[in-house]
Amino acid sequence: MAMTDEELFLASMGDVTPLAQTNHVELTRLKHSPTIAQLEKRRAAQLELDFDSNFLSTEYVDLLDPFELLAFKKSGVQEGVYKNLRLGKYQIDATLDLHGKTFYEARSALFDFVLDCYSRNIRVLLVRHGLGLKSKPFPAILKSYTNKWLQEMPQVLAYHSALSCHGGSAATYVLLKKSEEKKLENKERHAKR
Repeated sequence: MAMTDEELFLASMGDVTPLAQTNHVELTRLKHSPTIAQLEKRRAAQLELDFDSNFLSTEYVDLLDPFELLAFKKSGVQEGVYKNLRLGKYQIDATLDLHGKTFYEARSALFDFVLDCYSRNIRVLLVRHGLGLKSKPFPAILKSYTNKWLQEMPQVLAYHSALSCHGGSAATYVLLKKSEEKKLENKERHAKR
């Protein structure tokens, strides 16, 4: 004789004990990989952190005359090297133009430019900041901050206002340190064998 569906069900469930009645249900959290929106949010937060890594000052600066020459060198820079920079005798390897940029755009552009050039072993730069004759509320704001910012960057060894053929006092030659990679390369090249 064939068993009915009900008899089959009861036979298969014979060793099952019923659960005790309770109003408490325990939920376990399933681990899901982050959604595209969550990943994008994380990326935006990281970019914001990276932006904050820009340590260039936004505080008060002594305002310069628009036609004032910029000149700075760290101790240890040889006079001959500084003189050659001042006289524009080094090949300019990269140029940054800050004309028409807002204060924060210029700050970010200069910071990124110097770090990028340093990482690529580019040593001599030309930064065009302009005279700032028409800048508001005071003249030469960007020039004054460029002067301050370049001194704050450890990669910068020296700088001097450019010759008139490269922009005169509206532009500045900048000399960067050798990267650690270049220093090691020179050390190996000049080592006694």
